[in-house]
Amino acid sequence: MTTLYRLDAPARTIATAFGARSGLDPWSGGGVSPGQFAPIITAGREFIAGPRPAGRRLERRMIPRLWGVPPPPSVQDVTRSVLTVRNPDSPFWIGNLRNSEFRCLVPASAFMVWGAGTDIEGKRLRHWFACADQPLFAFAGVWKDSEVPSFAIVTCVPNAMFRKAGRDTMPVILPADAQAQDDWLYADWNRASRLIAPYSSSLMREGHDSSGNDTGSAL
Repeated sequence: MTTLYRLDAPARTIATAFGARSGLDPWSGGGVSPGQFAPIITAGREFIAGPRPAGRRLERRMIPRLWGVPPPPSVQDVTRSVLTVRNPDSPFWIGNLRNSEFRCLVPASAFMVWGAGTDIEGKRLRHWFACADQPLFAFAGVWKDSEVPSFAIVTCVPNAMFRKAGRDTMPVILPADAQAQDDWLYADWNRASRLIAPYSSSLMREGHDSSGNDTGSAL
């Protein structure tokens, strides 16, 4: 599971890169941990009931949201937020994912996952990943408005690099083209769901750290 990521760019740069209106987002760059606010790119109508008007294409906007969706009441620990979407067909997610209004882009520059191995001191490895072909990339995300304005990151089967790190999933990274981003934000679910696929290992860079230091920005 992705438990930390970096977004090393200020709000205006992020908005320009993703063709969005930055509004009043105060983001200046840095790390993002679960339970913290971070910028997302949305084309939905937050806090407005009902679907987006048919045929109407709302502009992209960058807004701050909390990473981690409140879990359904059926789970044992309701204090643990849901950070990622492992099963897009789950009843908890399917309504939001099939309605393009709730899909979003989650900008990032690097991210961390815990590895299966340890170093010579027996410390668990932290694997950092970044995209070699796009310094600022977007995770496929989904947002919810329940108790808090929150979002989660969609995952998929791992590529070879993640399997080598001992992971059975990886976050969905959208290709470096505007059409893929548009499909995730606006297209019907049949088209958008095709983007739930592993990013090529040949387009990624990796580093790892067991010291507890945040090395993601060095990738």
